[in-house]
Amino acid sequence: MYIRHTLLSSIALLLLTACGHNNDVDNTQQALSKEQLGQQLFFDTNLSSNRTQSCATCHAPSHAFVDPRDNGVNGAYSLGDDGHSLGDRNAPTAAYAMFSPDFGVNEKGVYVGGQFHDGREHNLAGQAGGPPTNPIEMGMPSKAAMVERLQENPTYVAALQSLYGEAIFSDNEKSYAAMADSIAHFERTELFAPFDSKYDRYLKGEYQMTEQEELGRTLFFSQQFTNCNLCHQLNTSQRHPQETFTNYQYHNIGVPTNIEGRKKNGVPVDTADTGLLNNPQVDDAKQAGKFKVPTLRNVAVTGPYMHNGVFKDLRTVVLFYDKYNSRSSKRQVNPETGRAWGAPEVPQNLSLTELETGPALKDERIDALVAFMKTLTDKRYEHLLNTQ
Repeated sequence: MYIRHTLLSSIALLLLTACGHNNDVDNTQQALSKEQLGQQLFFDTNLSSNRTQSCATCHAPSHAFVDPRDNGVNGAYSLGDDGHSLGDRNAPTAAYAMFSPDFGVNEKGVYVGGQFHDGREHNLAGQAGGPPTNPIEMGMPSKAAMVERLQENPTYVAALQSLYGEAIFSDNEKSYAAMADSIAHFERTELFAPFDSKYDRYLKGEYQMTEQEELGRTLFFSQQFTNCNLCHQLNTSQRHPQETFTNYQYHNIGVPTNIEGRKKNGVPVDTADTGLLNNPQVDDAKQAGKFKVPTLRNVAVTGPYMHNGVFKDLRTVVLFYDKYNSRSSKRQVNPETGRAWGAPEVPQNLSLTELETGPALKDERIDALVAFMKTLTDKRYEHLLNTQ
């Protein structure tokens, strides 16, 4: 269960982000909880090298906790604090990330969980500690430098000492970890996982699906007609009240290289992002090209899609999956380019068992699946559906 806390309302947080507010409010006389401290840290641009970027820059609460900026690459990658560095992966949503289990191997010997596309951090605290010192993200030169920034703010000093011990600043590693831990506590609050989409309201009897949405729902959960729920259903029951629409496992589905993105971020086009194999805890070559199955919560408003942002439209994603089962010549063409689908960035280790399960889909069923996935949009982001 996610934890409910008394924080700023969701609306207030969205307004803070929209206005670029970094929460430099003097709260030194008010004891902060870990969640409240994490909230302030999450929005604080002073915690980046040039004081221009916060966690919320690439995980904006106003846009389902993804990066809404174009960044010159159609939103595929995020721009760093230095104003010119571009990453090589699409920023995943921080919404519902709290439900991902710690990284590890399950009882079937399958890798599951963790944070980032390759699971390289075990948990939310590990993820929160990554971007601040990444040279192409927030760009702080070291953990020690970050701790110095924290100590510029008397609110942070008082809160960290109160929450983690008076001696917290005597050890840079511990004080940096405390910062990350408090951000993780904030990311476990209801703001990140309200479970109030049309789908959730449907489960409660508060919303009636349209005919198209209902067809999409039926198809999604049916192993006879689609392969969607093989990877995007966590719980046995279709009506589980906290379904996150991912089993947190790793698969190589044959995503092509984002050639245009690579031309702009400077990474050689022939570079293969090996996904899970990049995780320092994994040395099995059979994991190359596998990426963590993402949540479908808010998927309709968090494009572009795939680990490298290669597809702009959600319908394109469904068509990409359908190409594995369809013999139709038109299904072998990427509608966004008008050309054949690009070759897999990593051609080995494709999850063909899952990909080739189910029949080919007609346009009516493609559209129905998209309509259903739109119902997974949190209530406060429904207005964004009109801009997609």
